[in-house]
Amino acid sequence: MHGSCILSRVILLPQIARCGADFGVERDMRGFSIGNVTLKNHMVLGPMAGVTDLPFRLLCKEQGAGLVYTEMISAKGIYYHNKNTEKLWESREEERPLALQLFGSEPQLMGEMAEKIQDRDFDILDINMGCPVPKVVNNGEGSALMRTPELAAAIVREVSSRISKPVTVKFRKGFDGDHVNAVDFARRMEESGAAALAVHGRTREEYYGGKADWEIIARVKEAVSIPVIASGDIFTPEDALRCERETGCDGIMLARGVRGNPWLFHQIHYYREHGVLEEKPSIETVLAMILRHGKMMVSFKGELMAMREMRKHVAWYTAGYPHSAEIRRQVNEVNTYHDLEMLCERAGEHFRLKEKPSFRK
Repeated sequence: MHGSCILSRVILLPQIARCGADFGVERDMRGFSIGNVTLKNHMVLGPMAGVTDLPFRLLCKEQGAGLVYTEMISAKGIYYHNKNTEKLWESREEERPLALQLFGSEPQLMGEMAEKIQDRDFDILDINMGCPVPKVVNNGEGSALMRTPELAAAIVREVSSRISKPVTVKFRKGFDGDHVNAVDFARRMEESGAAALAVHGRTREEYYGGKADWEIIARVKEAVSIPVIASGDIFTPEDALRCERETGCDGIMLARGVRGNPWLFHQIHYYREHGVLEEKPSIETVLAMILRHGKMMVSFKGELMAMREMRKHVAWYTAGYPHSAEIRRQVNEVNTYHDLEMLCERAGEHFRLKEKPSFRK
């Protein structure tokens, strides 16, 4: 099959067996609107650098994501025609609605680049004001903008005045524990033209440690009239419903929780609809997904780059399964799609025989 066909097809893997008791969870799989864009449901795939590329977005969309985000894209990268930028915003019709995430710290440049790309195939332009990575923060971008709310507001005003697509903002609880300003920051973003907000319940200094503060997200929701999406510590269907109840938010954003588990979208949907949990995907289902993901990556990025990037995905997919450490070790020797097929074939055979895997020929 040609690569373009691989990426455009939607193939459902076998349904996962279900278990558990009826907990009487609510049965409302609600959607909501961001500006003129209507989402079929409230589950959002959050932006993750090195993860939410086109193949992974398609897999998550297939499993039930109502909105998916690109990896973050630099406004300066667009301006200087960075050769790596083009792949970051490549999209397919079947993944839409799609949010393209832009980052930068200069209002005029952000506005100009937003206007330059607005005719591309995306539906929402999101501005990253939450990235905690030092090389981003040290440039005054990402979560550094929470220290300069006036500048952040100027960026949103400039971008929203230049394009007709909805503009949203993703930010954090605050920059550090002494500067928790999410509520005031949210009001400023709404006043400046933001159509929706996504809030991560940690400060920049916390990165992803500790526990996400959902209470601050609830306060943001109470403070603004535009949709709010809750982010942080949603790893299970129970987490998702508890976050909804505690924050009252319009949407929930899944990020680290779906690395190696795109099925989480479907699991949340099923739990909401039926009140029972689904069993963890079988190892056969996981191996089939690894191969499918790998094939899509080869089509999108070429075999060498695809197999290098699949190493981390294989580690995430197999985490928690028996003998997964051996799989993670052996995948570092995978350089071709054929290698990946052989690894999965031998792993599957050994799991069926209930033996400790040995992936050597």
